[in-house]
Amino acid sequence: MNLRSPLARARGLGAAHSGTHHWWIQRLTSIALVPLVLWLAFSFVSLATADHATATAWLRTPVNAVLMLALIGILFQHMQLGLQVVIEDYVHGHGSKLAALVAVKYGTALLAIAAIFAVFKIAFG
Repeated sequence: MNLRSPLARARGLGAAHSGTHHWWIQRLTSIALVPLVLWLAFSFVSLATADHATATAWLRTPVNAVLMLALIGILFQHMQLGLQVVIEDYVHGHGSKLAALVAVKYGTALLAIAAIFAVFKIAFG
């Protein structure tokens, strides 16, 4: 038997204001991705007929390597935030939701590290 009133049970269950930060970061990463993806698309078009040596020389230039690293970091952050929202909205079991969120967080981090390693290997290799 619960002696608390419905109002007392509802207090403290409102917005924790943590979603605003998540929403802002997702919007900022999407805005940052627009010029980076356009840069990548134009670069791929210009490298469409290039051989392997030309493509690796392109990535070895400091501007292109830095922009590629920025694209990778921002892209995987944006992807992780989007997948987190999908999991929070559609996975209802507490244990499965937690497992999926941890898997997404570590999975995207692992993929980002692999992509960053590949850029470093080409740029400095």
